[in-house]
Amino acid sequence: MPMNPLRDTGAVATVAVKDLKAAAAFYEERLGLVPHSREGEEVITYRAGATKLNVYRSEFAGTNEATSVTWVVGDVAAVAKALAALGVVFEHYDLPGMKREGDVHVAGAIKAAWFKDPDGNIHNLASG
Repeated sequence: MPMNPLRDTGAVATVAVKDLKAAAAFYEERLGLVPHSREGEEVITYRAGATKLNVYRSEFAGTNEATSVTWVVGDVAAVAKALAALGVVFEHYDLPGMKREGDVHVAGAIKAAWFKDPDGNIHNLASG
């Protein structure tokens, strides 16, 4: 069997933003993340659990219309409520087989909630 060089390698979520200062305010004040490192006015890396999130300046920011980052959490409703109290606004979608309970979409044991950063990058809270 050939060696798979990515199987045991961690991946880093990367999100493009137009205004790094506005993004930093959102990620730090609304999501409570602490910068791990900075590369001038181009990139801020945040540590999130055992992973990292790179937020970088790009002219193509906000062009992705799909989920960029998924946060696996124990209690989606509690995390959504805490983030909403910090000013995070949640998206509401009509998804087949899912009903909505407040900001949380539910399908059996699956619970999820979505929100956007200032550039429209979509983040997902998912039950783990």
